[in-house]
Parts: sequence; structure tokens; C-alpha cells
Amino acid sequence: MPAVFVHGNPETAAVWDLLLAELPRSDVVRLSPPGFGAPLPPGFEATHAGYRDWLAAELAAFGEPVDLVGHDLGGGHVVNVVLSHPDLVRSWVSDALGMYDPGYEWHELARRWQTPGAGEADVAARFGGTAADRAAVLVARGMGEAVAARVAEGQDEAMGRAVLTLYRSAAVGVPGLGLPLERAAARPGLAVLATADHVSGTEDQRRRSAARAGARVAELDGLGHWWMTHDPARAAAALTGFWATVP
Repeated sequence: MPAVFVHGNPETAAVWDLLLAELPRSDVVRLSPPGFGAPLPPGFEATHAGYRDWLAAELAAFGEPVDLVGHDLGGGHVVNVVLSHPDLVRSWVSDALGMYDPGYEWHELARRWQTPGAGEADVAARFGGTAADRAAVLVARGMGEAVAARVAEGQDEAMGRAVLTLYRSAAVGVPGLGLPLERAAARPGLAVLATADHVSGTEDQRRRSAARAGARVAELDGLGHWWMTHDPARAAAALTGFWATVP
């Protein structure tokens, strides 16, 4: 029964490096969403529904339910799979539950990506230049420096295209793709709540959504959006403690 980790935007699987080094389990698999450290196949539907279906197909290949962990929009993909394919999951963890609150508003950068013209200009600048330039942008936004250098190496033009399509699908879509968040309670869940994360909604929004989803809350006081890059030992302890409670 593996633990499967899914990252978000604008990331590659390297964002998990420090955290996974702290986990006392060896059955760990990282899945990279198309465009985010993995090739973006021609014709792939880089939307919330497309990534949900991609992740469901990947999980079905394991042949057994998994412990599923997601960060950022990867956390959204995790929740969308739990809502629609609970049979593929033994337990789930997400730090993105705030977006399922009715009062959630997209952050400024997301709104820029959702705007024609401004979005194209931003991703051209953000994913162009040198790896050192891209890493500096990630560090300025709050990612740990050592991990940022690794993530920046995998950022490219394809990631930029995926970002625009994904965020624009989210702008007009329905959180949960029309399914009520309460359905997530069918499987044990954990909401990671990094208190200094100002991207994933307010603390109240995240707590309300966790309650609706029947999820426990792991509060990581003082940590920001990239919590796994700043205190991986504390993050690993939160995951390990949660898994110990799952039947």
C-alpha cells in the first residue's frame, strides 16, 4: 500500500525531496502531473477534470488503495479523486481545502494567469530565463532555497502552457467538479494547515472545508505555502502520526 505524493504549480516532484528524506517508510511514489515535471502530451486536457482523470488512471494501476498526499493544485487533484473515485484511496492528505470554501477568492497571481494577455506575458517571463533566475523567483515567493534550485531546473514553456489552461479552467469551474465536499469523508483525511500560507485561503476557510470533508487538521504553525521545504521533519511527523490512525 504505497504513499503517493502529487505536487502542484509551479513545481516538479523535487519539491518533496526534503520531506521524503524524513519519512520512515520506503513505499513512496511521486507522481508528476503532465506539464509539471512530466511531458505534456499532445491533446492532453490540462484542466481540473483532466488532471483528476489522469490521477485516477495512475492510481488504478497500483491495484490497491493508496495513501494519497497532495500539495497546492496537486492537493486539489487529490480531493477531486477522493470525491469521485474513493475506492482508489485508503487515506488522503491535502493542503488545498481552502479553495472548496464558498468564500474563497483566487490569489493575485492566479487572477493574472486567468487573464488573457497578462497571463501569457507572465508565464513567458516566469518560465524563461536561466534556472538561476527561476530559482530566485521561487525563493522570493517563499520556497526553500535548496529545493527551489532543483524545481527551477524542471520549469519550462510546457509548464507555462499547462498553468494557463489549468487556472483558466478553474476560473469558470466548480470546486469539486460539482461533487459535494462532504463525500471526501468516505475516506480518512488530513488537512494540512500551514498558518503562514496566504495562497490557500484563510485559516477559517480551510478549517470549515476540513470539517465539511470530515478531515483531521494538522496545524503547522508559522510555516508558509511551501511548508515541506522549511520544516520537513515536522511535516513528516504530521503525516506519520495521521497514517498511524488509519485502519
